[in-house]
Amino acid sequence: MMNKTLQVVLLTSMLPFAASAAEGMSPWYIGGGVGINNYEPNCDQKTMKTCGDDDPYAWDVFGGYLFNDNFGVELGYRDLGRAEWVDYSNKLNDVGARGMNLGLVTFWPFANRWSLSAEAGALNYVISNNKNYGSEYYSDSGVAPYIGAGIGYNITDNLKVQAKYRRYENLDEDKWKTLEMESNYWGLELSYRFGSKSKPVVPVAVVVGDADMDGVNDDIDQCPNTPSTHKVDSNGCTIYQELEDKFDIEAKFATNSAIVQESSYGDIKALAEFMSKHPNAEVTIAGHASNTGAADYNMALSERRAIAVADVLINEYGVAPAKVSSMGYGITQPLIEGRSAEANKANRRIEAHVSGTEKVPVLK
Repeated sequence: MMNKTLQVVLLTSMLPFAASAAEGMSPWYIGGGVGINNYEPNCDQKTMKTCGDDDPYAWDVFGGYLFNDNFGVELGYRDLGRAEWVDYSNKLNDVGARGMNLGLVTFWPFANRWSLSAEAGALNYVISNNKNYGSEYYSDSGVAPYIGAGIGYNITDNLKVQAKYRRYENLDEDKWKTLEMESNYWGLELSYRFGSKSKPVVPVAVVVGDADMDGVNDDIDQCPNTPSTHKVDSNGCTIYQELEDKFDIEAKFATNSAIVQESSYGDIKALAEFMSKHPNAEVTIAGHASNTGAADYNMALSERRAIAVADVLINEYGVAPAKVSSMGYGITQPLIEGRSAEANKANRRIEAHVSGTEKVPVLK
């Protein structure tokens, strides 16, 4: 007969496993079963003198834990029913076994919702014999190994029905040496697994709009409600440009001179007043020359004259030096081509280009 060491072995064998069951389904399940049990020796083997009225109906309840969809452990309680016979000493034997079971189960799915199963474990049984109509009573406990097989069908994801066969060995009464039995069980089992399968996540196409119709989607548009006529940057914000104001300064110089005559200070004063009204304004004084004489000389002369006008703007009218710059262009940017009197008069000039006074949106 097996001893209780088998129970310890079965329990400790469960510890290394830590896999999870099917996604969304709980690893836990419960169930119960009913069936017919046939003890051996029995009347069918004709080893007894006569047979009594058997009560062969067996039942069990159980709970299980799945380490994965194919392997788990079960703990339960089983009643294997009773059997009667009259032995050759003319004494009636009324025998039955019941107890707690612990075992491993494995499953092999096939087809659609069908599966095969196998199991092995031990029954910690109590066996009794009400012999000779109760005048003699024998009982004992022990551990009997069992194996089993079955076929099951999943009615739903949670509910399963199975047809089971189990074979029990060493159902012995060792205390008085009155019983040495085995057992065959056939039955039906219904189990319920907790949880529900996770439904597949269906990708939802997210439609990103462009409410202000500026060509930048709303999810990244940092400037909503931009006018549709404005050009925008990658963030959906209006692109601005600075307007440039140009002043023609009628600055008078003596021939080959870069000294500004006081009679031409009026235009320079007007420029200074304009800049004082626009604190962010900056000005570039551009000097230009007519196409007479050497180009290099005209370039240098136009630069000196631009510097002279800038100095008047700074020194006479108090414009900050950081806001004033000068550049000479010589004969490179004529208003009128040629060397006629008209061309020379138009091309010999001082221009003031003022920026930073106003920003306007760039239109599409």
